[in-house]
Amino acid sequence: MENALLAPVSGWELTIRLGVALLVGVILGLERELKGKSAGLRTYTLVSFGTAIFMMIPIQLGVLRQDGEAFSRVIQGIIAGIGFIGGGTILQRARNRTDDEAVKGLTSAAAIWVTAALGVAGACGLWQLALVGAGVSLFILRLMKKVE
Repeated sequence: MENALLAPVSGWELTIRLGVALLVGVILGLERELKGKSAGLRTYTLVSFGTAIFMMIPIQLGVLRQDGEAFSRVIQGIIAGIGFIGGGTILQRARNRTDDEAVKGLTSAAAIWVTAALGVAGACGLWQLALVGAGVSLFILRLMKKVE
């Protein structure tokens, strides 16, 4: 059975899906930017938008109709690539710290990872998941810090 969300979409639907991915990146990126983090608005927006584009390519080409495992491979590639970006965020921040502060940037790396997942959700037409996920992530980034 073919999933209609993973079938090629019209130009209008494509614009909406990429727009949702862009929006969730802006939401999380703006929060990080306002907190003065090294990865901010541009980084988060590019991560969510880029992952959405990577997801839309096989959707628009109809590859997912021919090979159901292609979906899994694209997501695996995104996860691996985002791991490098997150690792770079941690290492960059750690380089400028003393030994007792050696590991910094874990929250930013995790937020970048989540932003990529939200971009994938947006690209797959799961706009409710993407928007609720962005809201929950914003809650975690904003309010959980106070609980800590």
